[in-house]
Amino acid sequence: MEIRLQSIYFDADVKLVEFIEKKLNKLETFYDQIISADVMLKLENNGQVKDKIFEVKLNVPGNTILSKETCKTFEEAVDLGTEALRRQIVKFKEKTKEH
Repeated sequence: MEIRLQSIYFDADVKLVEFIEKKLNKLETFYDQIISADVMLKLENNGQVKDKIFEVKLNVPGNTILSKETCKTFEEAVDLGTEALRRQIVKFKEKTKEH
């Protein structure tokens, strides 16, 4: 799977990039036909609270699976986002088996 990572308003450190790649690569255990993942990391500044936004667009044959999470830390957002993607992948896989 090809992973394209884009960070907006900051530079992502190596640890964060490796963490994201590790989490996304685990998704291939549920569905091995994932073509690519477009990841967008953003800092949202609402008044005094700085939220971290993790957005992923997974490209699979014939479809696109999306997930967007906003949390206080990128690690938490990545955990929630990849879990949401895992659930969607399992549903998608079940639907494709039926056809």
